[in-house]
Amino acid sequence: MASSNHLPARLFTKQSQALIYNYKEAAVQRMLDFDNVSQRDTPSVAGLIHPGSDGGLYKAFFGFKELVIPVYNSVSEACQQCPNADVFLNFASHRSAYQSSLLALREPSIRTVVIIAEGVPENEARSLIAIAKKAGKVIIGPATVGGIQAGSFKIGNTAGTIDNIMACKLYRSGSVGFVSKSGGLSNEMYNVLSRCTDGIYEGIAIGGDAFPGSTLTDHALRFEKLPEVKMIVVLGELGGWDEYGIVDALKKGEITKPICAWVSGTVAKIFPTEVQFGHAGAKSGGETESADAKNNSLRDAGAIVPTSFEDFSNVIAATYAKLQSKGLVKPVEEPTPPELPLDFKTAVKAGKVRKPTSIISTICDDRGDELSYAGVPISEVCKEQYCLGDVIGLLWFKRKLPPYASKFFEMCLKLVADHGPAVSGAHNTIVAARAGKDLVSSLVSGLLTIGPRFGGAIDDSARVFQDAVDRGLSPDQFVEGMKSKGRRIPGIGHLIKSATDSDKRVIILKEYAYTHFTSTKYLEYALEVEKYTLQKANNLILNVDGCIGVLFLDLLHSSGLFTQQEIKEIIDIGYLNGFFIVGRTVGLIGHALDQKRNKQGLYRHQFDDILYDVKLGNGPE
Repeated sequence: MASSNHLPARLFTKQSQALIYNYKEAAVQRMLDFDNVSQRDTPSVAGLIHPGSDGGLYKAFFGFKELVIPVYNSVSEACQQCPNADVFLNFASHRSAYQSSLLALREPSIRTVVIIAEGVPENEARSLIAIAKKAGKVIIGPATVGGIQAGSFKIGNTAGTIDNIMACKLYRSGSVGFVSKSGGLSNEMYNVLSRCTDGIYEGIAIGGDAFPGSTLTDHALRFEKLPEVKMIVVLGELGGWDEYGIVDALKKGEITKPICAWVSGTVAKIFPTEVQFGHAGAKSGGETESADAKNNSLRDAGAIVPTSFEDFSNVIAATYAKLQSKGLVKPVEEPTPPELPLDFKTAVKAGKVRKPTSIISTICDDRGDELSYAGVPISEVCKEQYCLGDVIGLLWFKRKLPPYASKFFEMCLKLVADHGPAVSGAHNTIVAARAGKDLVSSLVSGLLTIGPRFGGAIDDSARVFQDAVDRGLSPDQFVEGMKSKGRRIPGIGHLIKSATDSDKRVIILKEYAYTHFTSTKYLEYALEVEKYTLQKANNLILNVDGCIGVLFLDLLHSSGLFTQQEIKEIIDIGYLNGFFIVGRTVGLIGHALDQKRNKQGLYRHQFDDILYDVKLGNGPE
């Protein structure tokens, strides 16, 4: 079956550039790394196409230099902006490969379309093939890793890692034209050819689907026309008729260069029924499609065919040696490829560099198989039913706290979660939500009001009461000392509640502490201070912030879990206000959702709640 041989002889040069559709980061960098060791002047990746994106730029490395590659939203835009790119590398899935490849084939600047996806519907593949032939363009694939012209241009992940490229000497040109159906076996053959010959000039994997866009024969005939190619190596497989095109070309004299060929799958004859191998097109079928029949036909037509795949390398080496003896191939000048820099992560892992870290984390580790909190795997946190207070213990205090302490934490969160819509945090959240802001923005608007006058009294009350107790001040000395400094006592006083109308939250906290804490020294001191301040005004009571603050002191000091230095650090750096922030977040979210659920419009403050004092003139004399 002769090929129409519509393909041009030369597909790639050292100036070829590609547009990559649905790009893969590893494939992009591997192409650029190949460019570097091949000593290309310009990168082989001209642009990336990511449909639905807003464009932008993608950063990669071209040797030691960081490279910026434009990202386009459509095929047409990419082709218009990158007119020199003539290769379209399509990483789209089999579901969308047809449409994107069709768009590329319609672009005048695109000469070669490479379809990576496996399993493209056969009717779509045949349609693309017909369109390409009519337009005089080339399709490699579907179900391909692509191809490579040694020292010039590489498609995607062809030839694997840079280590394999260096080992197979693909950074410089050889004299063998190689074509295969299998991408995986192509990598193996590049290694064989580097050892048995001077290496490849060009290698193509046409793809394993039943209807490849270009055939083994197409590429063998191309190699015949390329003066740089001195011998041809073909690796076929059982199934289909493609290899018979090479048989016809040999018989007609269309291929005159030495051609070494092997059709894999000879093992199929030992099976009693038809066998489907890895590729869609690799099934045993009838006798004519068998590997043995094809190998025999190729041998009869003049191809050099080994007796087994294991002998393939010997046949290739012997054929190349004959070309050498006739002076048809000259020794290849071995260039020294430039050093390829290690990726930073690779270098660090290999111990090649030392880099100071930017962040220290002592509370969690998200590496490995699972996340851990203070060394406790997240699976254990869930399996053992750790409560929220336990998680706070791990992440804030870096230890598993006793149940009474964890429950106290949760109680505090519950008690401070909300205090109505009139307080500043809730008010700001409500106003922002009614202004149409999203949930996070509304929440942050409320959280930003937390400070020394709203919520901040927990930390401050712990600080001042601890200082007073540590210095041995009597309640009256403490109160009068604060008054002499012009400072209010944090944690004392309430706008609404009084000695005759107690805050239920404070009562709950005191009852819990008396039941579970081994010591309430700081609470007792605060209550003595309260007795003194009540002599001055009926609302100067120990409020919920102050009660939480002094009870935290009692918990830290009496639990035996913390050193004095740790307690000082906890009080100094603001741990306790964290409970107000976490707890009040729950309430603020509730207020934001409440306003949105009730579809409340833009808030506007009442005129009669504003004192307007606007005077004409230059101000007071």
